[in-house]
Amino acid sequence: MKHALKMCQWDEQDIMELIKLAKQMEEGSYENRRKQPYVVANLFYEPSTRTKSSFEMAQVKLGYKRIPFDVAHSSVQKGESLYDTVKTFEAIGVDALVIRHEQENYYKEWIDQVTIPIINGGDGCGQHPTQSLLDLYTIYESFGSFKGLKVGIAGDLRHSRVARSNVEILHRLGATIILASPEEWKDESLMQYGEYCSMDELCEVVDVLMLLRVQRERHVEQMHSNQANYLEVFGLTERRMSFLKRESIIMHPAPINRGVEIADQLVEHPKSRIFTQMKNGVFVRMALHEKIRLGGWK
Repeated sequence: MKHALKMCQWDEQDIMELIKLAKQMEEGSYENRRKQPYVVANLFYEPSTRTKSSFEMAQVKLGYKRIPFDVAHSSVQKGESLYDTVKTFEAIGVDALVIRHEQENYYKEWIDQVTIPIINGGDGCGQHPTQSLLDLYTIYESFGSFKGLKVGIAGDLRHSRVARSNVEILHRLGATIILASPEEWKDESLMQYGEYCSMDELCEVVDVLMLLRVQRERHVEQMHSNQANYLEVFGLTERRMSFLKRESIIMHPAPINRGVEIADQLVEHPKSRIFTQMKNGVFVRMALHEKIRLGGWK
């Protein structure tokens, strides 16, 4: 297997191999014996700060060469399809592509016709596997296991590729999933992995509180509550912080809507792992790149 598209493609052994490899990246103990330049390109059709910069930093640390790509100054503006752009990079000799695109499953129609590895940097409301991997790495750093953990995922579930990636793999790794969301953003398909409850109830029992960004750019429906109400009803307030267990941690994929999903003063609270997640993203993406470069999975 050469591509990295969905979390369901990996079993527990694959995940633990990546976590251990990411740890080697963080400790600086990984030895890269590559001699020939390995060339990658990052095709981001949606705005991104953390994911794109994190991939770029991972590639720099690994010594990869990068071919610049800017949608606004490419043949995309002349109507070129994503498939033709991918085949162009394949033809000129790029070794791997990282792609973020607003279309869910953007790769589905042509993935079997591409010979170079594709790493999914996020597909619409579909999947975000590298965010999920860095979330797993961050949880594993704090607890050393996934089995028996109670993970609460709260917020804009319907539009979240982070939630969609995380619930299945965390459930499969032995965690209990608990969900909280405004009625208009509930996703019934996630109920096969966990039950919904109120935000107060969720905060009282979880080991990991994973807050989701309110994704206004993907909303077609009117939000029933205003921003101030959202924080009070579904966000992490000072009051709810007092409900959390002593060892609980707070996570958020960012960018953060301060004062909406989380009270501003709690973003850098000792329980918060939000910036740790960003740091860990580099090591996880280094591990994923190297695993794929060395042949991927069976």
